[in-house]
Amino acid sequence: MSNFVTTKDGVEIFYKDWGSKDAQPIMFHHGWPLSADDWDGQMLFFLSKGYRVIAHDRRGHGRSQQVDFGHDMAHYAADAAAVAEHLDLRNAIHIGHSTGGGEVAAYVARHGIPQGRVAKAVLVSAVPPIMLKTDRYPGGLPIEVFDGLRAGLAANRADFFRAVASGPFYGYNREGADVKPAVIDNWWRQGMMGSALAHYEGIKAFSETDQTDDLKAISVPTLVLHGDDDQVVPYKNAGLLQAELLPNPTLKIYEGYSHGMLTVNADVLNADILAFIQG
Repeated sequence: MSNFVTTKDGVEIFYKDWGSKDAQPIMFHHGWPLSADDWDGQMLFFLSKGYRVIAHDRRGHGRSQQVDFGHDMAHYAADAAAVAEHLDLRNAIHIGHSTGGGEVAAYVARHGIPQGRVAKAVLVSAVPPIMLKTDRYPGGLPIEVFDGLRAGLAANRADFFRAVASGPFYGYNREGADVKPAVIDNWWRQGMMGSALAHYEGIKAFSETDQTDDLKAISVPTLVLHGDDDQVVPYKNAGLLQAELLPNPTLKIYEGYSHGMLTVNADVLNADILAFIQG
């Protein structure tokens, strides 16, 4: 089937692949509970700059198969590897947002660098090293936060997703925010396309996976971008720690930007990512 690749454990993963096959590839990894569609603004921008752009739907998300297994960071990374190997992506830039940032860290460390496929990486509002409060990372969030997400999703996923998108995700709960109803609708649409089970189990994946070793293993140049008003993945326990653990980081913290800055501040972020790629 075109635009699908089957993983080693038999899961059909949907992907988009636009642009010249001779151009340098950029592969995008989306956040929870979204899909490849969340990268529309970036894919069109970088395509116009002469790059080949690829994005896939994580298993259980978007148009990918709604299986009841493998909803963990190791499988997410292996699914990304299946797409990269199927398309034979080399000298690639891998860009991940939120949970997709964890997926990028796992993919680059465990598959990309060993296979010599990755040139650079970009982590945007990303979850590593770990969101959960632990002995190693006492600045993390308590487990009750993530139990609350699970409870909200299980009780009424449609209402819960609407509340996330219209509130903390884009900072639309801040006084004076420039609220865009269509952005909320698009977030909700993407979320509701996916599997409730994949989203429920994905909360554990994005919050409890300690990716310290992944970050330490990423030898390629890595751009770390985070907003200091990120209400979903607080930057002090994420972006700042990523820059400390990565061997070759470039860190940029945006004043007042939200978790969803990739969408609502796309003009700024696209330009900064392009400068990093070309640098």
